[in-house]
Amino acid sequence: MPYTDAFKAQMVKRMVGPSAVNASTLARQVGVSQPTLSQWLRAANRVAAMAPPSDEKKSAPPAGPKKWTPEEKLRVLAAAQALKGEELGALLRGEGLHEAQLREWQQAAAGALSGTASEPLPAKERKRLAAAEKRVKELERELHRKEKALAETAALLVLEKKLQAMGWDDRHSGDEDDAADEKSEK
Repeated sequence: MPYTDAFKAQMVKRMVGPSAVNASTLARQVGVSQPTLSQWLRAANRVAAMAPPSDEKKSAPPAGPKKWTPEEKLRVLAAAQALKGEELGALLRGEGLHEAQLREWQQAAAGALSGTASEPLPAKERKRLAAAEKRVKELERELHRKEKALAETAALLVLEKKLQAMGWDDRHSGDEDDAADEKSEK
């Protein structure tokens, strides 16, 4: 599989410096064979030995977010698949990724495999979707409240019918009391 020069440089960078990772460990993390990584390191050392020291400062890449190719994303996803905890953290640090970005890629890959993949939503659409979800929750709460009120009303109606069947009719008993009060006043 052909690797980009940027990827090779990134792997060499991970194998040198104060927090260097050996080629065997890096091979397990990223899925590139150890001999290939060692070959890249030797080639980089030869090139570095030929370059004058002043060129190193001039050739430093500008700071900014890396543009990931689909192949690189897939490689990182495959490497991260079986990792957990500290191993995953080490891979993410080495790749310059955040865990949230990795989860985003995993969701996109899963969506692509299930046939429901789509481009990430623009900010305006995400806001509209969030507002719609909030409105749905509000409507569900209101529906639940109204269902409870309806159930309470139905229970009261059933109770009223039972009382009427037993002869406890409020309307008639209230009229009789009124009539008795009127007779006593006369």
